[in-house]
Amino acid sequence: MRTRRAATAGKLTVVLATLVLVVAGCGGPSPQAWAASVCQALSPWRAEINKLTSSTQQQMTARTTPAQAKENLVRLFAGAEEASETARRKVEEAGVPETDHGDEISLGFRASLSKVRDAYGRARDTIDRLDTAQAGPFYDGVRAAVDTLNTEYDASALDTSRLNSPELKKAFDEVPECR
Repeated sequence: MRTRRAATAGKLTVVLATLVLVVAGCGGPSPQAWAASVCQALSPWRAEINKLTSSTQQQMTARTTPAQAKENLVRLFAGAEEASETARRKVEEAGVPETDHGDEISLGFRASLSKVRDAYGRARDTIDRLDTAQAGPFYDGVRAAVDTLNTEYDASALDTSRLNSPELKKAFDEVPECR
């Protein structure tokens, strides 16, 4: 009887130890690893958005036909929408950082990028619906779409006051990917 209990206790110990290892392995990435992944996702996104913003400004002042401007702007905003979704997906793939409020912080980053993506998509759709028959009304519509985009873009900014994590702040300051 003692041998059977000892064997059962031994098996139970192995099962519990395995469960502890499995649960411990389910944790998210360290703050440093998460910050590095997020910066790797956001750096190319920022570069692409800056390039697209510059191209959009050039389109607004270029001497092209409304039809050409429309085609170029729709393509530019579609590119910004796609770049924003790629960055959002990469932040999602980074997981949830092992820090206080890690879920909320990760969700905040993803939500912000989703709002930016959607703002570019709406701007693209708005410009795509504009009539190019008359330059004046067309460019007025483009300006209105860009003004709306800028307002929505500003409103999508991540509110970091509620997502304060000393570990993540330190990680973002230290990891080479964020410099």
